[in-house]
Amino acid sequence: MIQPVDILAIAAHRDDVEQTCGGTLLQSSAVGLRTAILDLTAGEAGTRGSAAERASEAEEAGRILRVAWRQALDLPDGRLENNWESRLKIASVLRQARPRVVILPYWQARHPDHATTATLGYEACFAAGLAKVETGAPPHRPFKIVYASLYADVRPSFVVDITAYVEPRFESLMAYRSQYENQSSGGQIFVPQEEIRERTFALARFYGMLGGVRYAEPFVQKEVGLVEDLTLVPVQSI
Repeated sequence: MIQPVDILAIAAHRDDVEQTCGGTLLQSSAVGLRTAILDLTAGEAGTRGSAAERASEAEEAGRILRVAWRQALDLPDGRLENNWESRLKIASVLRQARPRVVILPYWQARHPDHATTATLGYEACFAAGLAKVETGAPPHRPFKIVYASLYADVRPSFVVDITAYVEPRFESLMAYRSQYENQSSGGQIFVPQEEIRERTFALARFYGMLGGVRYAEPFVQKEVGLVEDLTLVPVQSI
């Protein structure tokens, strides 16, 4: 059941959120914010596993990430398109969930679905605020849209300290046994299971060092940041 939340993470596939902003969702939940995940596809076109397997794994991962709810739309895996029908489906969820913050994938990515989700999600946020667009719920437009940039070759606008949550973040990713356990299918594409932990923690450690903490997740915002008190700006310069 879709309920109002503070933060909604939108991703193309089940397991995208776990990789890019799972720690941030855990940190947000820990300070009392309500979080949720909207997966746009069921993952039916994935090299490994089935849509049914990934649905069960996503449910387990969502429990680990302490989200209020998780839902998957029926958009086509591997061939997402930014069209009006898709925008309306997402806008309908946005109007019910009424998040203040939406997390989207960064707009440049190896997988076309990820890049499409960035633009599709942004335009859905815009459409959700149009009073004359009918979806059965009152208009709502998120206040803030941020982009999870973990795999992007770009300097983040900010990072979120996930040091206290890095272990359950990794646990949520490994809930996708159909994707990350060693198997012959996709062996040339997927990282060997024994290397996943090292790679995952190394990336988080790198972004943590940028922010002066142990582990962090990076984000990009398109807007200029606003500071009211220079003495409270975090991260030491020297």
